[in-house]
Amino acid sequence: MHLIPKRLLQTWLSVTCLLASGLAAAQTYPAKPVTLVVPFAAGGPTDIVARTLAASMGKSLGQTVLVENKVGAGGTLAGAHVAKANPDGYTVLIHHNGMSTAPALYRKMAFNPLTDFEYISQVVDVPMTLLGRKDLPAKNLQELSTYVKANAKSINLANAGLGAVSHLCGMLFQQAMGVDLTTVPFSGTAPAMNALLGGQVDLLCDQTTQTTQHIKAGTVRMYGVTTKQRIRALPDALTLNESGIKDFEVIVWHGMYAPKGTPAAVVDKLNAAVRASLKDPAFTARMADLGAEIVPESKQSPEGLRSWLQSEINKWGPVIRSAGVYAD
Repeated sequence: MHLIPKRLLQTWLSVTCLLASGLAAAQTYPAKPVTLVVPFAAGGPTDIVARTLAASMGKSLGQTVLVENKVGAGGTLAGAHVAKANPDGYTVLIHHNGMSTAPALYRKMAFNPLTDFEYISQVVDVPMTLLGRKDLPAKNLQELSTYVKANAKSINLANAGLGAVSHLCGMLFQQAMGVDLTTVPFSGTAPAMNALLGGQVDLLCDQTTQTTQHIKAGTVRMYGVTTKQRIRALPDALTLNESGIKDFEVIVWHGMYAPKGTPAAVVDKLNAAVRASLKDPAFTARMADLGAEIVPESKQSPEGLRSWLQSEINKWGPVIRSAGVYAD
């Protein structure tokens, strides 16, 4: 008869208990509402995606999915909150490109996007649109290029805050034009759009989830979309690439995350709920109206999100560091 060393036995029992508790939790999950944390203000583009997704996921999970807006520090406040939450699947995060740009923008962070989360799924990709105030003299991108270069000192470019995708899109536009415009940061895309509509700012790069209605209503000037192909929501709108800014592409992608240590079976249930939502006619119709594209199945897996996040960190890190722009 072989005796098992006491320390090894204790370790084995601990692991067994953890596995058993994780399995039990997964079997009853979700037993109460799930909170989906959004890093940005209510009414903004990411919030619109999150609330539409939450309503659909609730049908699959059999529980209400509550949306909580935790705004601040370019989305890192919400990221830190979820990273430190109880890893039981009841607090999850939806975030966009900011998860990949934060490591370069913030020299000190309370979490690591690559090590402090379990990955659930990507959700939708949203194109950006380059807009001007309604009475801006330039009527198309060619005229805008001439106008911007001749009036660079007096033109201002709004964004949703340092490190926001609208800020990054604006940086790329300035680089493409070879100008340095006055940038005006707001506390979110909604107030930035209101300033554009009111004529207080000249230009704004923002997501179709917020801009499509204004473009169709003719309350802003439309200069192009930031995808390489035209989009279904605005089929007549030229891409910036078509209009002369070669290889210009900025897409807002959205991913869902859970705290590190969330049981795999719970992550699987959340992933299944997201996948069901991405096939839900109500969700897909709403996203189509807003110009958002459902991500392909290859991006709907936890590994698909993890690998995409890593590639985006590799892409944006050098751009941000070379510009010497920091949010802290």
